[in-house]
Amino acid sequence: MDHDSTDHPKPPSRARRGSQPDLPPPDPTVADVDPATSAAEEDDEARLPEAPEEPTEAIAEGPLAVGHAAIENAVRLAPTSPGVYRMLNTASDVLYVGKAKNVRKRLASYARVNAPLPARILRMIAATVTVEIVSTTTETEALLLEANLIKQLRPRFNVQLRDDKSFPYILITGDHWAPQILKHRGAQTRPGRYFGPFASAGAVNRTITALQRAFLIRSCTDGFFESRTRPCLLYQIRRCSGPCTREIDFPGYSELVREATDFLSGRSHAVKELLAAEMEKASNELEFETAALYRDRLAALSAIQSQQGINPRTVEEADVFAIHQEGGYSCVEVFFFRTGQNWGNRAYFPRAEKSFTPQEVLASFLAQFYDDKPPPKLILLSHEIEECALLADALCVKAGYKVEISVPKRGEKKELVTHALTNAREALGRKLADTATQSRLLEAMAATLGLRQMPKRIEVYDNSHIQGTNAVGAMIVAGPDGFIKNQYRKFNIKSEGLTPGDDYAMMREVLERRFKRLLKPPEGDAAKADDDSFPQWPDLVIIDGGRGQLNAVREIFQGLGLTQVSLMAVAKGPDRDAGRETLFMPDREAIKLEPRDPVLYFIQRLRDEAHRFVIGSHRKLRKKDIREAGLQEIPGIGPSRKRALLHHFGTLKEIERASIADLGKVPGVSAESARKIFEFFHAQAG
Repeated sequence: MDHDSTDHPKPPSRARRGSQPDLPPPDPTVADVDPATSAAEEDDEARLPEAPEEPTEAIAEGPLAVGHAAIENAVRLAPTSPGVYRMLNTASDVLYVGKAKNVRKRLASYARVNAPLPARILRMIAATVTVEIVSTTTETEALLLEANLIKQLRPRFNVQLRDDKSFPYILITGDHWAPQILKHRGAQTRPGRYFGPFASAGAVNRTITALQRAFLIRSCTDGFFESRTRPCLLYQIRRCSGPCTREIDFPGYSELVREATDFLSGRSHAVKELLAAEMEKASNELEFETAALYRDRLAALSAIQSQQGINPRTVEEADVFAIHQEGGYSCVEVFFFRTGQNWGNRAYFPRAEKSFTPQEVLASFLAQFYDDKPPPKLILLSHEIEECALLADALCVKAGYKVEISVPKRGEKKELVTHALTNAREALGRKLADTATQSRLLEAMAATLGLRQMPKRIEVYDNSHIQGTNAVGAMIVAGPDGFIKNQYRKFNIKSEGLTPGDDYAMMREVLERRFKRLLKPPEGDAAKADDDSFPQWPDLVIIDGGRGQLNAVREIFQGLGLTQVSLMAVAKGPDRDAGRETLFMPDREAIKLEPRDPVLYFIQRLRDEAHRFVIGSHRKLRKKDIREAGLQEIPGIGPSRKRALLHHFGTLKEIERASIADLGKVPGVSAESARKIFEFFHAQAG
């Protein structure tokens, strides 16, 4: 959907009939939906699932009694109007967020001591010590607030949308006489036309590149644009029309922008017909170079549409959701269709307890998904969900236009849902395969290294600097599901008086900062910030280095009183050859694995990922310093040469990108100076 810039509240669940298992101990990965009946029922009475056939001993009467008492107290004070309620434990952590048309009746369904509630609800009640209530004017407002609170607070008994990255858009700016095309994330505050969402940054980048070939719109910044005295390389390779140096006039460039806007707005057929006619006209007039330009533009447009896969004929704007469950996991596949074009898809794996039905997970997922995104006019689902009409009304209120939610039964819309369901099934299959492979590797690592148990959380540390400058440390995290990138951390080295290049001191600072924070109980919102389904304490810490680094880290851990965390150092092989690494662990002989050992490959992957992350962090820090300091730090580059470089290239970023040969073409810059400039920007970090 384009426009100008000027956890879904789950329906209450009905537990499936049949026997219930004995109650396990409280599980932080458990999610839940409301046990009460739909608030849309006329009498709003709670329908409670059948009781377990076998009584359970796992939850003591004491905690249950406390929980029931807390809820009963809340019932007496609860309003009979719509609202949102939160159940909290002794640490004031939010356990569950729910909404109801009649809050008092909904809470009363939990307070019945002899009510046959399912095991997960009993666990939640046993952990509850207080209930907070927020009244709303309508049930629609309650639904929207519930979704917002679930995403913000991440209650462990709710279905959670774990991947919450923002979606990228294409922006054609409207605040310059020569509009720029670029990728955009975040708040849409800059004037212009926004087209999206796209499923990934890669999809946006490919589309922008093809659009540049098709419509020759500039992608450079306004500052770079204004400083040009001759066309840049993009003009030479026919990916820009050169408005910066007036290679094209204002009316001509405006026509290109209009064509690009029409194409992204869904009028692609008309644009292609126009280009084809212009190509034919130029060919008839024997202007073969012009005809070839139109031919290349048509080819670029065809490339965009071929990359987008299926492009529906009857669906102008829609999001398609399909859910598949297997092996205790749920996968929701989302396809985005805008202006009659497929703008990509993304797979989500929401956290949900195994007993949830696809309908329950999908219903809770949807409202969370659209909490911070504008919904399309049509949403197609693979499964019927409860309170579908209420969700549609809530999205209408949020978007300001009518939103339809449906489960198609036939035709092209049904084909789109079937295609999404196939992708969900395949994505979940890959997820299960990766998880199984990762688990086998972790079990093999535990056996090879003699660990007490399979590590559920592995932290790998590395640091990077150039002769002690811009020193940065980094931690990457891996577990049974692979790399956990939202747990990665970087540490800018802050110690004063640090000897340049002292890797031991840098590692000491990183580890002390990391584990002192972990040893200190979190306060306030920080206590809820991390996903409690994944352990916060590592089972194994890996560092890049040999016996010396290992002993240094061991001393740090002893000083902090850490005795339950296993340590390992990975030393590079002779000549830094991969496959010849040596593994060091405290109080043990060095370990050398066979070059083709899967465990060794796995350890190499962990180390390489840490190295990649820390090098990237170091380069960002260094480039920031370079931009702040300008070119003064480069030996032999004074004010005159600096002015010449900036006049020639326009911006410091372009100087960074330039080759030695391009730098040598600048007046006053010798071959030796060009080499120094190039090496300054491309020096390798240690």
